[in-house]
Amino acid sequence: MSEIIVDFSKENGKVKPMHAVNNGPVYKFAEDQRITNMGHYQKAGIPFARNHDAAFYANYGGEHIVDVNFIFRDFDKDPYDPESYDFVLTDEYIKVTEFAGTRTFYRFGSKIEHWSKKYNTLPPKDFKKWAIICEHIIRHYTEGWANGFHYDIQYWEIWNEADLDSDDSKHKRCWGGTAKEFYELFNITLTHLKTQFPHLKIGGPALAISKDNEWCNNFFKSLGEVKPDFFSWHIYAQKVEDIQYRIRVMKDMLNRYGLTNCESILNEWNYVKGWTGDEWIYSLEQMKKIKGAAFIAAVMAMSQNEELDMLMYYDARPCAMNGMFNTDIVAKCLKGYYPFYMFNQLYTQKTSVEASGNGDGLWACAAKGDEQNTMLAYFDNDDTAPSRDVKVTFKNVTNSGKVKLEYYLLDEAHNAELVREEIFTAKEFSAYVKMPLNSVYLFKIVEC
Repeated sequence: MSEIIVDFSKENGKVKPMHAVNNGPVYKFAEDQRITNMGHYQKAGIPFARNHDAAFYANYGGEHIVDVNFIFRDFDKDPYDPESYDFVLTDEYIKVTEFAGTRTFYRFGSKIEHWSKKYNTLPPKDFKKWAIICEHIIRHYTEGWANGFHYDIQYWEIWNEADLDSDDSKHKRCWGGTAKEFYELFNITLTHLKTQFPHLKIGGPALAISKDNEWCNNFFKSLGEVKPDFFSWHIYAQKVEDIQYRIRVMKDMLNRYGLTNCESILNEWNYVKGWTGDEWIYSLEQMKKIKGAAFIAAVMAMSQNEELDMLMYYDARPCAMNGMFNTDIVAKCLKGYYPFYMFNQLYTQKTSVEASGNGDGLWACAAKGDEQNTMLAYFDNDDTAPSRDVKVTFKNVTNSGKVKLEYYLLDEAHNAELVREEIFTAKEFSAYVKMPLNSVYLFKIVEC
């Protein structure tokens, strides 16, 4: 029998936003046929939503939103003139995200372009002018410029996956220039925006290949006096340990280059066995099933206990890689929705506590506040792996007389449902559970 030990006396910082996502809820402003998932989105307590690839989805506003080239459509126009900008549908999209209680994480640049002719992923004609355009987008959403807003948008990211394709590639999907050109754009934009907005968090580069490689090292070496506030990167994997390893590699690189105060943000991730053929089809299928859900919960629990500042799932936008909501009827939740709801039961408690015994398929994290809550995930990439008998010992439980331990289960047959209750009068006690392959428990300790 495996054992997880949760010690509520051993605090280890705050519960971090491990249940952030890419993209906001689907909502409607008029009486039309659009179906909303706003209620479920709000109940999950999504803390941040990155708006990358939002322009792929028509009900958000399609190719009229978010991307710099869609807001500032004629690069020859005056970047200081409000008439040069088209904010209308991006305003609506961000308004919906904010209405959900979720804060926007704004990605400058463009969505990925898989097609043969590139339109918005090509390098801007004038890097400084592009930075000035970004400045005015920030002013519109945080300072009211151009009949804008005063949203508390903290994070502003420069570009996406410029390292995805090599300089000699004939099919550059995210950055049409060279690596050297991107480093120049990044530094010009970073320096300009930090000069204008020293109180905001400016960073990037949304690294596609999260390795200690030449592109990444040259990126860090290219940085001037102004340093990014956060370093963002991506990984898709089929094992929790692979993501854990990359978290540590990225943190080691930040430390090596003296960026010890720079946040490390994994802002694209999901379960992927392979990107082509049968493995890609299998990956897409599992993202929307209990296996994908258990992977989500396991990665959240593991990441909470690592040196990572934020985790942003790809993708809450209705698309093939959305394991949270039915992409045809978004009001219906898939299995992958429930880990977000379950982790939020820890996030709202705010103070993280020690959960030991992680590994070998079992991943736990815990928190305390008004309640004392623990999330435990069992994920194994082997579809023939057996169920697991697990003992969860709770130590130093705040208990003024008696407490109730509530068991909420996510598996093939349950959707984070209450399946068991027990009363305890001690400050230390254990729960015994048989966990089916790819399942998640939320344990809530509440005063009676």
